[in-house]
Amino acid sequence: MSRIRTKGIHSFFINTKINEKRLELKNTYLCGVLTQIHLILKRSFLFIFSFLACYVLFAQGVEREIPSAIDTLATEDKFTRIILLEDFTWKYLDLGKPVFDKTEMYTGWDTSSIHAFKELKLEEFPEEITLVLADSLKGFCCPITEEVRSRYAFRRTRDHRGTDITLDKGDSIRVALNGVVRVMELSRYTGGYGNLLIVRHPGGLETYYGHLSKFLVKPGEIVKAGEVIGLGGNTGRSTGAHLHFETRYKGKAFDPERIIDFEKGILRDSVFVLRKHYFSIYSHYGQTDEESLAASQRIIHTIRSGDTLGALAIKYGTTVRQICAWNNISSKTVLRIGRRLIVR
Repeated sequence: MSRIRTKGIHSFFINTKINEKRLELKNTYLCGVLTQIHLILKRSFLFIFSFLACYVLFAQGVEREIPSAIDTLATEDKFTRIILLEDFTWKYLDLGKPVFDKTEMYTGWDTSSIHAFKELKLEEFPEEITLVLADSLKGFCCPITEEVRSRYAFRRTRDHRGTDITLDKGDSIRVALNGVVRVMELSRYTGGYGNLLIVRHPGGLETYYGHLSKFLVKPGEIVKAGEVIGLGGNTGRSTGAHLHFETRYKGKAFDPERIIDFEKGILRDSVFVLRKHYFSIYSHYGQTDEESLAASQRIIHTIRSGDTLGALAIKYGTTVRQICAWNNISSKTVLRIGRRLIVR
């Protein structure tokens, strides 16, 4: 009986030790697992913290050393350049090629005639046309900023439908607005314009550049406001180097000074309302609309053999004094055949 009791106690003691050992192993295993989880969480936290720190620093615009440009190279497209960097890399530079509505731009397109839209009659034009000359997508540049030498006006026997700006031969001539070169013609084919470039702009507007000494663009070429398109000269019917500059809407001329201040080199307004009476050679910048309308309704007489101021005054129901005032002449002025006079 004593042996049995001793054996039972011994077995209980062994079982207790085994259970303690198991519990110790279990605790050791759990500690190992928890340690691994802790390490994983710690590493994840460090990774997330590092990522967030980098993001914050980047968002705040941490200064980074950017390689400097050392040269530029032209490409086949004049509106794209290649920039060479000091770290022996390169990248493209987009200069912003103008984009146009082709249907609008090429309506009435004619490269064989100086003046386009010959079939359109002035009577078909609306009383007002609104032209957007410049905005966030369309820039402006004065062709040349110099003194105006001669203005849009009637000259004795012919119309001077443009503005003459003083320059030196070889001066750069810049295109006023984005557009496409429609005409590039040599002096012998232009009837007095000299070497002539005509650029079509959106909306039916065209600009003329006359008496050039050299062309720097070709027909059909897209040009951007401010681009040098030619060099000033003295070609054609000219008494000295100057730029003859015209503005025409669908073939009909109006005073360029209505939209450009040549001596300041600025656009008078980004939006221009072109009125029908502005197309008259007697309508010019500086007049009120009432004065311009009255001037556009004047009656012109071309002098023929036998005409006298007195006879003209009687014929048109006015006075010699008034005819002289309208034409800046005196009663003793010799009336040459072919000369045009305002008679009413």
